[in-house]
Amino acid sequence: MSNKYDVVIIGSGLGGLCSAYILSKEGYNVCVLEKNRQIGGNLQIFSRSKSIFDTGIHYIGGLAEGQNLNQYFKYFGLMDKLKLKQLDVDGYDHVSFGGDPQVYKHAQGHDNFVETLAQHFPQERENLTRYVRKMREICDFFPLYRVSNEAKDVTRADFLETDTKAYLETVTSNKKLQNILGATNPLYAGEADKTPLYVHALVVNSYIESAWRCVDGSGQIAKHLGDSIKEMGGTVLNYSEAKTFNFLGDEIKEVELTDGRIIEGKKFICNTDLSKALEMVDSNHLRPAYRNRINNLETTISVFIVYLVLKPGTLKYFNHNIYHNFGSDAWDAMNYTEESWPKGYALFSQASSKSPEHADSLIVMGYMRYDEVAQWINTKNITPNHIEKRGDDYEDFKNRKTEKLLDAIEHSFPNIKKNIVSQHTSTPLTYRDYIGSKDGNLYGIAKNYKDPLKTFISPRTKVPNLLLTGQNINFHGVLGVTISSVVTASELVDKTNLVKQIQSAT
Repeated sequence: MSNKYDVVIIGSGLGGLCSAYILSKEGYNVCVLEKNRQIGGNLQIFSRSKSIFDTGIHYIGGLAEGQNLNQYFKYFGLMDKLKLKQLDVDGYDHVSFGGDPQVYKHAQGHDNFVETLAQHFPQERENLTRYVRKMREICDFFPLYRVSNEAKDVTRADFLETDTKAYLETVTSNKKLQNILGATNPLYAGEADKTPLYVHALVVNSYIESAWRCVDGSGQIAKHLGDSIKEMGGTVLNYSEAKTFNFLGDEIKEVELTDGRIIEGKKFICNTDLSKALEMVDSNHLRPAYRNRINNLETTISVFIVYLVLKPGTLKYFNHNIYHNFGSDAWDAMNYTEESWPKGYALFSQASSKSPEHADSLIVMGYMRYDEVAQWINTKNITPNHIEKRGDDYEDFKNRKTEKLLDAIEHSFPNIKKNIVSQHTSTPLTYRDYIGSKDGNLYGIAKNYKDPLKTFISPRTKVPNLLLTGQNINFHGVLGVTISSVVTASELVDKTNLVKQIQSAT
């Protein structure tokens, strides 16, 4: 095995794998380093009691023929390899509120989205039409969202400085409908009086266009990308955690791994938490102002997740997702106390090839702040060879939270507890240790409409041969991170030609 490469990529999440694929296809000798056994970052899956669970990718938008992610995935050689299932066209997301027995459905297709909600709010049809038109207009302002080479100055767009919740209040005076339109904000950790409208639009519009699940988990995306990279001559190394960069003059010469191995490269790409990338660079090579700016950026909230393995044949598979708020305010779930948690939850069923008629597992998640696990932040339960327990008090904490979350979902699934074979959990610390985010955050840097340009991070750094990729460079989610890889790779290859290749992929 060579220890010298044209490009060394730290982190095998989707951004790192897609960057490696593009550069390998363009003739670069690429090496991808992954600290864990399994590649893929949030694409990772795991198995409990023979049931497969997704770590972070529960459904994907824009995969229908002619849509944006479909075209990107064709370029990456994925569309004819993935096992996919389209969610219910007339209700891929089901939204509900405490005290209201009605379920409100988000439907696929812009016209269908409008008509489905207009069944409940017939007088709001024109307002709903204006809403979906605005979503499309915002998305059209981002050329790579539409797989286009068109040049646009996004920094001057007014929607960057528009608050999502405030905008929804201009769409309609109906409070219920305002909250229905904002109810899937866990998809982007949306906060009232903070989250810019473009964040809401880029996420929500993708699912309105089409919504899909990966059958048997999203790990297949990472597997196929990894295999393709190797077939093109690239190298993917697991159990290879980067420790520090060693410099020759102003440029990085090599990356040193925690086990002492040295990997040399001409160019380096970090697909890691931004704080991790900065930690690897000696202070002499980055100005304190730049380092402080990045380190002081606020990150999004984390989650507590319960993974449930169910008794075979006890629950019919449901081909949609559930977002429930116990109050009437869809933006209030983050503002919880110990006593009031959880104020809402998101619930997903896994699509399984072995039991297509029944749900053999469920994933239920509620927001959780990092400070809730503060007393265990100096523990780490994962090493390359084994997992250690953090302590009985940590287990007690998880058990308490699990019971509260299970009590909460009785709203959607009465008597669900008696059908559980086993239950497993993850906390912000789990995400910190497995995915690598410094505080277990969901989606990286928190965007703020009051200072939108502050969170626009360039793929270039002050180190000449160090680039960044991933959810903080463009946007989070499968589509956002895929586009970020194009943005990063375009620093090394001709962007116009690359986009033309993507446009023509079949």
